[in-house]
Amino acid sequence: MALRILENVPLAPLTTFALGGPARFFVEVGDEASAAEALRWAAGQGLTVTVLGGGSNVVVADEGVDGLVLRVVTRGVVFEDTAAFDDVPGVLVTAQAGEPWDSFVAECVGRGLAGLECLSGIPGLVGAAPVQNVGAYGQEVSETIRSVRVLDRVDLGVRDIPAEQCGFGYRDSFFKRVPDRFVVLGVSFGLRPGGAPAIRYAELERALGDERAPSLARVRETVVALRRKKSMVLDPEDPNRRCAGSFFTNPIVPAADAERVARLAVDRGIVESARQVPRWPAADGLTKLAAAWLIERAGIDKGLRRGNVGISSRHCLALVHHGGGTTAELLALAREVEGRVRDRWGVTLVPEPTLLACAL
Repeated sequence: MALRILENVPLAPLTTFALGGPARFFVEVGDEASAAEALRWAAGQGLTVTVLGGGSNVVVADEGVDGLVLRVVTRGVVFEDTAAFDDVPGVLVTAQAGEPWDSFVAECVGRGLAGLECLSGIPGLVGAAPVQNVGAYGQEVSETIRSVRVLDRVDLGVRDIPAEQCGFGYRDSFFKRVPDRFVVLGVSFGLRPGGAPAIRYAELERALGDERAPSLARVRETVVALRRKKSMVLDPEDPNRRCAGSFFTNPIVPAADAERVARLAVDRGIVESARQVPRWPAADGLTKLAAAWLIERAGIDKGLRRGNVGISSRHCLALVHHGGGTTAELLALAREVEGRVRDRWGVTLVPEPTLLACAL
């Protein structure tokens, strides 16, 4: 695939927020050799390289992005039988980075392969999944990733990084912490044929009702329906469509801080008992709080509007662009939400989308 370097390419149409300025240089690469060639070209020009996937989890500065924006559009999915799961037969599924995520999940579910069903309806591309360690409804992609194929920006070599070296955490990975080191080219997943769906999340369990053994397809269908009710599925008719899903991650705090928040909620008459404050055990003795609960109890309501941006009418974790706005407006609203939560609860929210050439 010959390189076609473009100049001053608008990035807003390539993002779900539909915000931001142009890329000084832009290229799409459809194979490993083209990706390496693009990196060599950028190095020769003294340019930084920014990787853009499906644009569903990014915020682009109004001024745009200097340097080269590289978009990986590799396609293809391969299914291989394997016995790599503690001697239990499974299927190794390798998907190229440019594959649309939800279509990939749908194909796996359609083949009766368990492991990704609760991640249905998430926009974006396969290549972004390990970077963000995408998760929803009690399931994380790190549970099934076996390796990530990458292009090393240092020596332009291609290699497969095993899952145990990816540094996965809550909405986190080594790739996210060191964004300038690798370009993700593909991901291999270990899935279980005929496996039971993961039903670990209370909201999903309630939605399934009394169904004792729902199929993978039924769980996928239910997850998509739940996401659609929250405007978390891309829909051109949805007034909340210009967003990036949850704008903030759920805070992971020391247990003592979680107890302090619970006591504050009781003292302020928001709840009758500290047990009513949503929180869950996290790794290393920490506690996960619910960002949406904190935001709503800080006085930020669904449907709040600030000019051309606002809070989704269906989910207070989603910031939306109503059209005709700027990234500066969006970030000002994000700072308002973050500040209200910090002042009210003493908890600092962390943005989930990648901020390109801008900061909160």
